[in-house]
Amino acid sequence: MDSRNEHEQKDRADFSKILEAYKFKGYDKGIRGIHMRLLHLEKPVLMNLKKIRRLMVKYNLRCPIRKPNPYRQMVRALRTNKVAPNLLNREFKEHGPRKVLLTDITYIPLNDKYCYLSTILDSYTMQVLGYCLSDSLAIDFVLETVNMVLAKHGNEISSETIIHSDQGSHYTSYKFMQLVHDANLRQSMSRRGNCWDNAPQESFYGHMKDEIHISKCKDFEALRAEIDRWMDYYNNDRYQWKLAKLSPNEYYEYVKTGLYPLRIF
Repeated sequence: MDSRNEHEQKDRADFSKILEAYKFKGYDKGIRGIHMRLLHLEKPVLMNLKKIRRLMVKYNLRCPIRKPNPYRQMVRALRTNKVAPNLLNREFKEHGPRKVLLTDITYIPLNDKYCYLSTILDSYTMQVLGYCLSDSLAIDFVLETVNMVLAKHGNEISSETIIHSDQGSHYTSYKFMQLVHDANLRQSMSRRGNCWDNAPQESFYGHMKDEIHISKCKDFEALRAEIDRWMDYYNNDRYQWKLAKLSPNEYYEYVKTGLYPLRIF
């Protein structure tokens, strides 16, 4: 066998690994996502980004493209005149786990209508600590998200914990502000119209909408099941470059124990 054929066979073998990583759990991945998935195999594969990119181009495998979110304008019906100060000032990684909670709402189209997803992220570990899907913009699903986090993680949250949002009507409402006060959390808000003040949440929703299979969902329950499946995948198996190439849950354990889980050295 000449060297050209050997090289071609090696490329095909490596691309098969790339393709398997790309389709892991049914969600397409970019170059870094593929690289990190290969590191998480039972027998880790160390393949550099340049090679992954070359083989994806060679075999016409395309990365998912981020789509803009046209639904950022929130309703104002619940707004009060009370706006909390920006305690965070974009210092998303300065505080440690469970010190800063980021919350937001996104719109998801379904059958010519919209559903609404509320989430709370830990800004340090990027874990989804709580989420709630609703077919209504009534404030209950936002309050339920907070209560879910308090029930699951209340023993890890202190009076120094910040909950940060935009100035949307839900977060300036009396009910939300009272719940935050009663939970002894510190409320923080982005400046008006400045998405960069809550950038990790914006990025999270962008990736989620790139990857979930909304078109396959025929009704609300199907969408809820798809969201549940993706949230489990995100916390446990969606690796992030800035989290030491770990998933959010893996990174949280790494921060707590100091034990790095990948056998790549």
